[in-house]
Formats: sequence, structure tokens, C-alpha cells
Amino acid sequence: MYNILDMKHITKRFFNVIANDGIDFSLREGEIHGLLGENGAGKTTLMKILYGMYEADDGEIYFNGNRVKIKSPCNAINLGIGMVHQHFMLVPSFTVIENILTGLKPSLLSFFKLKSIKKHLRQMSDRYGFNIDFDAYIWQLSVGEQQRVEILKTLYYGAKLLILDEPIAVLTPKECEDFFSILKILIKNGLSVIFITHKLKEVMEVTHRVTVLRDGKKIDTVNTVEVNEHSLARMMIGRDISLPAEKLPLHKEALPVVRVEHISVVDDRKLPVIEQVNFVIRQGEIFGIAGVDGNGQKELSEVLTGMRKVKKGKIFINNIEITGLSPGQINALHVSHIPEDRNLTGTVANFNLEENAIIGCPCFYNNILLDWNKVNKFTENLIEKYDIKAGNTKVFADSLSGGNLQKLIIARELSKNPIFIVAVHPTRGLDPGAIEYVHNVLIEERHRGTAIFLISTDLNEIFSLSDTIGVMYKGKIVGLFSQSEASVEKVGLLMAGVFSVDSEQLPVSNDR
Repeated sequence: MYNILDMKHITKRFFNVIANDGIDFSLREGEIHGLLGENGAGKTTLMKILYGMYEADDGEIYFNGNRVKIKSPCNAINLGIGMVHQHFMLVPSFTVIENILTGLKPSLLSFFKLKSIKKHLRQMSDRYGFNIDFDAYIWQLSVGEQQRVEILKTLYYGAKLLILDEPIAVLTPKECEDFFSILKILIKNGLSVIFITHKLKEVMEVTHRVTVLRDGKKIDTVNTVEVNEHSLARMMIGRDISLPAEKLPLHKEALPVVRVEHISVVDDRKLPVIEQVNFVIRQGEIFGIAGVDGNGQKELSEVLTGMRKVKKGKIFINNIEITGLSPGQINALHVSHIPEDRNLTGTVANFNLEENAIIGCPCFYNNILLDWNKVNKFTENLIEKYDIKAGNTKVFADSLSGGNLQKLIIARELSKNPIFIVAVHPTRGLDPGAIEYVHNVLIEERHRGTAIFLISTDLNEIFSLSDTIGVMYKGKIVGLFSQSEASVEKVGLLMAGVFSVDSEQLPVSNDR
């Protein structure tokens, strides 16, 4: 088995930050090679150099034994290198076939070849088990289906080396299983894959070798069968991961902070998505919602933060009815929101860190003008306190890694001294060190008396953090447990819509 790729002594600087520091990386033919590291470790930067999106300040690249200069993605594609980015490069209003053929030069000949091109694409789709509707619009597809479109597009243009950037960060557990099956088919069909990730379980499951980066430097390359999750985590972070901080018992006299009474909600198509949901969250309580994505959790978080209107029912925070209030009015009641999508709803990409750090914070104005000295000091303090890796406070939000962007959002939201936090997938896409940090921050807020509404598809997260666990299925809370009563088996069955005699009799309100 020979090396299809050798990257030697790759160095890349952004102003005063060294993103890649003399990194050596190789990929063997027919190999799935994991590129592992914390958010901001330099993984994506290294692969963007390989794909021609960045140019290295120093170092050499050899592909199929030949030294190559890759100055653009077009160069990479012509060599047979394809990349599927963490945030897909698809046009939602275009069909699948239109997105795949966007890279073709328009000509009368290509128009007449369209039928044969579609036939070829269907054969490729069948070969890899993609099951794609080529006439569907991108916006109509699930995230997993959109990812398969991206992969098929790279294969159509002749990729033999496939770079996958955080490919499972936005997938549901079932979509992850399907994706791993696709990976194995790709390898059998002669491709070589670089798998950028920070998820240890997935690395152990699908990779042959792993290269670990930390702070822009290569730590080591190891055979996956010779390591375990603990040793990889130690290489990534430079220390052992600790368990979440021990939780204090809930105070028996804790007062209700949030009351949700018989709410019903419709989705964007005006179809019922939440029906007759009731619950109470008390001071210093983490109320966790488990469920497969798409069962109403997202809409529930939106009504709690004013982003979606309630059709029926009422919501109270500290005995103040917030039903129908705007996000700004709810925010003013010291309600913080860690949203599901840190790029779309959590930050503004072309705002700098200072501008993003004060979203929803009205205390930085002198009369009608912003006090930018105060804003700068505030942002610098957040960066230091929350260990946000950023060049300075003036860089744009879209220059940060996913983990550092999430830290910025959490830092901003906790700076508001909230009485209630809505946290939606707060650790999705984060590395183990960042996950550990977020969990401890949430528990600290709980100890401070903050009520927390937690949505996560990660059952380990729900079980380790929650005091009360609710299970959502088809827009209803179908089970409610204290942490001591819950089990993975009980919760997992309810998530799948399997109701035993006991679970059918579970209360759907936690009024106490």
C-alpha cells in the first residue's frame, strides 16, 4: 500500500497566529485516515491548503508521487482531490442535478448530453447506495441527503481522494450509521478518505490511522487498533478528561421559574408540531429533553425564546406571561439562548467579535452611542475567561472554528446573568475538551440557581446533566423521569415510539 499523498513541513500563518506549524501528513491508497484535534487545532486549515483554498507559507505537497502546486480548488479537482465542507456548498433553490452540474461549462453539447449525464449519475448513486432524487430541490432534503449530494458531486468530477470536514457534526444517529456504511463502500471502490473530526468514538469505528493535531502542531500518527479513546483524548488535549462537576441535590423548596401550560404549536407549513405540552422548571434545575431530531424539540425551544408563536396555551417566566412576546422582550427578562445553529441564529458572520459579543446586551450605550472602549474591554475579558482562540477582538465571527464560535455564544449569553437558559444542542460539533468545559459551565449556572432547558440528541449528555428528563415523540412529551428513575432502555424505547404499559401511564406534567 503506497502513499497517495504526502504533505511535508506545512506551515500557515494568519497574522500573529500560527495555524499549521511544520506539519507532516500522509495518506495511503484505500485508507480512511482520521485527522483529529480540538476546535482550532489546525485540521481544517491543513485540508484547505490541500484543496487549494489557502496557500501554505512553507512546505511541499506530493500527490501520486509527484510534487504539485495547488493554488485553487480547480487545481485540486483536476488532480482528483474533492472536499465536502462542514457547511455544505449547495444552492437550496436549485435541484440536485442542477447543483451537481453547476461546475460544468455551459455549452449546447452538454445540454444534449443531459440525459446520459443523469443516467451516469444514477448509476453512481446506486453503486454507493445514495438513493438520491435528482429532481428534488436541496431545501426539500434532510441534512444527511444533502451530504450525499455533496459527496456524489465530488465523485462525478473524478475525486480519488475525498476530504470530509466534520462530516457527522450535523447528522442524527441514524444518519451517522448510514454515512459509515457509505464510507466503507467508497473505500471498496478505490477511494482514499481523510476524515476531519474531533469525535473519538467515530474515529475508533471507521479509521485505519489517526493523525492528532494540537495548537497547530502534529502530535503523532498512530494505527487506530493500537490506541483507545482515552489515549487519543490525552493526545488531543494534553491531559485527561474529567467528569462533569458533581451536582448538588435540588433544593426541595426551589420555586418554579418556567411554567408551560397546554401549549400547541404549528410548524412553517401550518401543520401541528407540538400538542398539549406541559412542564415546570424550577430554580437550579436542568430539564433535559431527549428525542430524535424532528419531533418538536426545535419548535419548543423557539416558542420559549419568542422565535415562534404559540397557537394555544400559555408560558410564564417568574409568573410573568411571555406568550406572544418578542425575542427582545423575553431576552430583557434575563432569558439566555444558546441556539441550535451557531452560524445562522447564534452569530452574525460578517460582524467582528466585539459586535457579536454585545448582541442583546443594551448596557454598552452612552445615551444613544456605543461605548466602544467598554465593548472592547468586555470582549477581551470574555475571550480570556472562556479561552476563546482568536487573533483579536476585531476579527470576523466566520474566521473562528466551530468550537470557539460556540464558546463566544455561551460567553455572551452567560454574561447576561440569566435566570433561565434555553440550551439547544450546546455541544454539537465540539471536541471533548470543549464539551467538558460547556458541561461544567452549565452545572455552575445550575448551582447559581438558574433554570436550564436542555435539548440534546446525545443521551449521555442528557443523563449526565439533567435533573428531570422528558422524552418527546411526535410533538408530545410521552415520558417524564427524574434522573434516578430514568434508564437508557426506557428513554430509548420512548424516543422510538415504543410505549410499554408503564410508559403509557407516565405523567406528562412535572408540577410538584
